[in-house]
Order: sequence, then structure tokens, then C-alpha cells
Amino acid sequence: MGKNNDKTNVMRVLDQKKIEYRSYNYLNTGAVSGSDVARALGEDPDMVFKTLVTVGKTKTNYVFVIPVDRELDLKKAARCVGEKSIEMIKQKELLPLTGYVHGGCSPIGMKKQFATTIDKSAENFDRIIFSAGKIGYQVEVSLDDLKKVIRFETADITE
Repeated sequence: MGKNNDKTNVMRVLDQKKIEYRSYNYLNTGAVSGSDVARALGEDPDMVFKTLVTVGKTKTNYVFVIPVDRELDLKKAARCVGEKSIEMIKQKELLPLTGYVHGGCSPIGMKKQFATTIDKSAENFDRIIFSAGKIGYQVEVSLDDLKKVIRFETADITE
């Protein structure tokens, strides 16, 4: 959708792995929330996902990728990663931990690969849309192709 200089690190990783993806630039739409982004893209909000970074009781970080209109169920999420409890990390910890800013966090290309769980509703779609690692940019990728870039499980993790 954009010119080559619009490439984000996520897009570069996908290019490097020769993975087919579609990119979106919604910078000029004013969309802020995930639901706004889905509307701006003209896509089903159930197939547009947000990336959440959490910390468990053991101080281990986990990444959860869920539909933009849904809330992470902290109990289900903790259970699926074998933690007694988990909580969202503080916003100021996001950039140093992942290399991403709030609103531009992607499961691809974090400074370190954390255990990642994608809500199983993603399996209902051929492809899902998520942040391309920069505010205003999204990528659409199939779960099979995503598996070539990051390791993840799918589980029921939303309320």
C-alpha cells in the first residue's frame, strides 16, 4: 500500500523470510483504538488483533495476541502459560522490553522472542491483521506463515 520507505521492521522480517503479506497504512485516518483501526481498514474487527505484553508471578514475560474488540482474560491467560497469575506490564516498560511503543507493538520482531499465545478465534480466518510494529501500520498474514517467523500457541484467552 505504501512506498518502500514505508517499510517497518516487521515488513522487513516478512520480506526476508519470503512471506506473503498485505500491509496497511492508516496514519491519515485518525484511528487510535483497535476498533477504529478495523473500521479504517474496512475489515472485520474479529480478524484485527492487538498485541499485549504481560508479566507473570515468576517475572517471566508473555505475549498475547487477541481480537481488538475483546479483553484478555488474565486467569485463562495465566493458566495457558502455567503461571499462578499474570498482569499487563506498565506502559513505560514496553519500549525497553520489546523495542515497540504502545499502539505499535507487534508479535514479530521484538527485541527478544517471548512465549506467545494467539487467541484461538484467529483459527477462524485465513489471515489475521496485526500491528506492523509502528503506529499507523498493520500487516495481514496467515497463521501458517506467521509460524515461519515466530513460535506461538493458540488458546482461548479472551473474556
